[in-house]
Amino acid sequence: MRAGRLRTGLKGWGGVGTMAFACVLAVLAALLLPMVPWHGTGGGGGADDDGHGVARGNQARAARECTEPEKQTLAPSGDDGPAIDAIRAREGEKRKLVVGVDQNSYRWGYRDPNSGGDAELEGFDIDLAHRIAKDLLGDEDAVQFKAIPTDQRIPAIQDGRVDMVVRTMTINCDRLEDVAFSAPYFRTGQQVLAPKSSKITGYDGTLSGKEICTAAGSTALSTLEQDQKDGRLAADADLRTTVPNQLDCLVRLQLGEVDAVVTDGALAASQAAQDPTVELKGDAFTTEYYGVAMKKDADDLVRRVNRVLEEWRADRAGGWQHSYEEWLSETMGGAAKSLPPAPRYLRGS
Repeated sequence: MRAGRLRTGLKGWGGVGTMAFACVLAVLAALLLPMVPWHGTGGGGGADDDGHGVARGNQARAARECTEPEKQTLAPSGDDGPAIDAIRAREGEKRKLVVGVDQNSYRWGYRDPNSGGDAELEGFDIDLAHRIAKDLLGDEDAVQFKAIPTDQRIPAIQDGRVDMVVRTMTINCDRLEDVAFSAPYFRTGQQVLAPKSSKITGYDGTLSGKEICTAAGSTALSTLEQDQKDGRLAADADLRTTVPNQLDCLVRLQLGEVDAVVTDGALAASQAAQDPTVELKGDAFTTEYYGVAMKKDADDLVRRVNRVLEEWRADRAGGWQHSYEEWLSETMGGAAKSLPPAPRYLRGS
């Protein structure tokens, strides 16, 4: 774990003025993040001596026949390959792992505005990114973070702007058509966030006629749209308000521009911790898993990340549990909610 990272806790963002200021800082920081040229991840479609070509075929077929997306990943391996070699081939200051992250999700990936100076990115996702960089390049600081909005996560991977995305990204079947995922590293589910004074009680009929904010390109938005078509969500619930980043929904809620927010319960809990005037309403109404997203042909990188995740889960001193207790236990709850999901891999991979 990095000794030099700032650990100052974020105390009660509560006010709209502070939140707006934090959003401005986030935008400015995103614009200032340096650009690193992409050198490609390589990877081909042919079979290797170790059968990775067969595994790639299994992975593509599983994506088409997807029913349990969190299990559609390759078995761990410590072997190098074209994607890892391309990252290591970068020279000088450019020899870094380029990771797409959020910088305004409290306790996941954020800059603490109370810490002063040039606040470093910190949080649960950031810890994982450092861990992967340590494994690949021998230095946990050999990582360049790029702040990307929710709806740019997949394009950033496909366009080669990042090597991977570690940004509370839900593994689902639609996304498996475009990117590859690691094994899951966190379990969550969609929940409703609303003012404590609201009569909304959860994901139920009390959302009728209410304006709901979601992030563009998010699982929350696609779930709500499908549920409305299928009659599980009131037809007059207004889903028109979408924003680039999830934190913008909290600001809209604070300003009274929307009635509720729907997002992953893990993020909703963090937003409730930022503002004591809002709370989670009802239980989670889906089950979802966060994974590390990478290019579809980067099989060696997917396998290596899965090995890192296994080691991170098993490390009792500075691994998954340590990061959970440091960043999430205060907002997510105790031991019953603090177990990492068990990995499952594609058969024959």
